[in-house]
Amino acid sequence: MTRSAIVLGAGMVGVSVALHLRRRGYDVVLVDRRGPGEGASFGNGGLIQREAVYPHPFPRDIAELRRIVGNRQVDTAYHIGALPGLAAPLLRYWWHSEPQRYLDAVRGHAALIATCLDEHMALARDTEAMALLRPIGWMKVFADPNMLDAALAQAEAARRDHGVNFTALDRAGVAAAEPHLLVERAGGIHWTDPFSVSDPHALTLAYARRFAEAGGTLAIGDATTLRRAGSGWQVTSAAGPVEAAEVVVALGDASARVTKPLGYAPPVFGKRGYHAHFGLHGNATLNRPVLDVGSGFLLAPMRAGVRLTTGAEFAQPGAAPSPMQLDRAEPVARALLPLAERVEVTPWMGVRPCTPDMLPIIGRMPGQAGAWCAFGHAHQGLTLGPTTGRLLAEMMVGEQPFVAPEAYRPERFG
Repeated sequence: MTRSAIVLGAGMVGVSVALHLRRRGYDVVLVDRRGPGEGASFGNGGLIQREAVYPHPFPRDIAELRRIVGNRQVDTAYHIGALPGLAAPLLRYWWHSEPQRYLDAVRGHAALIATCLDEHMALARDTEAMALLRPIGWMKVFADPNMLDAALAQAEAARRDHGVNFTALDRAGVAAAEPHLLVERAGGIHWTDPFSVSDPHALTLAYARRFAEAGGTLAIGDATTLRRAGSGWQVTSAAGPVEAAEVVVALGDASARVTKPLGYAPPVFGKRGYHAHFGLHGNATLNRPVLDVGSGFLLAPMRAGVRLTTGAEFAQPGAAPSPMQLDRAEPVARALLPLAERVEVTPWMGVRPCTPDMLPIIGRMPGQAGAWCAFGHAHQGLTLGPTTGRLLAEMMVGEQPFVAPEAYRPERFG
């Protein structure tokens, strides 16, 4: 069973890990209870975010905390019953967001983000995925001039320290870039580096096809059946038991449910998000994704229509969907852009896997020979899937990692 691996989880991260391992000669079975890309990779803003060098910290401003506590926002919502179970990880999240400690998160995050465009291109080149990666960037627009000035100052720091590119837009610049906006904004920031993905699910499927074409195996199975099998690992699939010498857990927010019985229980917590698609009236267009900062939602042009996405919702695992943020966002979005009817009846919901220190967990699972971790990417699973896949595959094979892996080591959560 040498040079063989089971990869648990067929989202963008798991598919990328499986493809990179296959390219390095591993026999790989990619196992998920659903098809590739049908979890959190299905629904998001569709951005490969080269500009996202600053992860989302826990708010520390009193006025901002009061706003969130009111629980009537588009960008943040919570279920009161979920708060006791989230108290410990959220307290650690707050602790890591202290300004000096937050710099460690920025350094670790930026090192991964810097590679994201090249690593996606390495998987997409010469495939149908290239048509999905639109080099149009995305925009933040601001109604409040003071918020715009603060954001421009941070953008300048990102350009100086991390090589991020952007264009500052005044009121006329925003109107020229997006002529069908129904309201004026004080200005904006056009992040010019990122790719906008017209169909994130299709992108994950394209990488999964590349994995299968390279000789990898896709299987429907139950990750919770993972157990030791001699010196290797076994999991139950629809076609019977699957065995391999090594296993990679890339199950997003569900990862800890599989690693905990193995003695590793990292404090991963979920942020739920929703989206719905809309048509546009008349000849209206949206040229690129637009985040209306004061309103707290993103509008993105997709194959299925204009996607309206929400921020973060905190709920108990398995709780029924409660798309109140979409209901709050829709009338505001209609005042911003001439949206027509919803495309689908039921909004999509997914869960982003987050860690208290805002960095993913990538590396060898503590105390378990032949077991590896690749989860906890929060809002950046789509962006960082190929980067994580290459980094972990290099670690597993014994190559020199192309990104220093110490900041993401699993043992930091003992």
